[in-house]
Amino acid sequence: MARMNVRQMWAAKLAGRPVASPVAVPRNAAATLQGSLTVQPRTPFAGLVLGIDPSLRGTGLALIEFQPGRNPVLLRCQTVHVPARQPMPVALAEIHRAVTAFLDGRNVRHVALEQTIYVQNFQTAQILGAARGAAIAAAALHRLPIYEYPPLRVKQAVVGAGRASKEQMARTVMALLGHGRPLASDEADAAGVALCHAFTWRGEAD
Repeated sequence: MARMNVRQMWAAKLAGRPVASPVAVPRNAAATLQGSLTVQPRTPFAGLVLGIDPSLRGTGLALIEFQPGRNPVLLRCQTVHVPARQPMPVALAEIHRAVTAFLDGRNVRHVALEQTIYVQNFQTAQILGAARGAAIAAAALHRLPIYEYPPLRVKQAVVGAGRASKEQMARTVMALLGHGRPLASDEADAAGVALCHAFTWRGEAD
């Protein structure tokens, strides 16, 4: 019988075929492969997450507490409204100030942002990038881990459907949080990205 490498031997073993090779399999290689075939249980996320839905005129913020065995709790939410008559530097300062206010004096563990979707208009992309930068800079100054998620992944994690509407997203978020009053659209999106982070987090070191 032709010699089989380690990968071929494991494939044959899993398929129920005979495994033979004149070459001994190193113990450490076999142990490594066995470990890779074992699904490790996910460690539940615990702590505070600040979810951010960046926008120059209406950034959504949602601070959520997660504890194993308990439903997530919305501690605070806000939409940073900046009138169109205000220039961009003023809007960026308001975003930075609001994010800082959410982080100051609280033991926030992670910050999660929704990634910018693809836009064809260069100016729109530039504006969205500036808003994201203001929010990220505020979190970075607090030396917090920052995670980013595309909208499709957020919807899949929270609603279970990547093409869910904003209304479906908002209803699901409120149901998960047990929140009585309707959330503003930007706040629901911010809460959604925080929920997505906690639901999909795999226990990486902070």
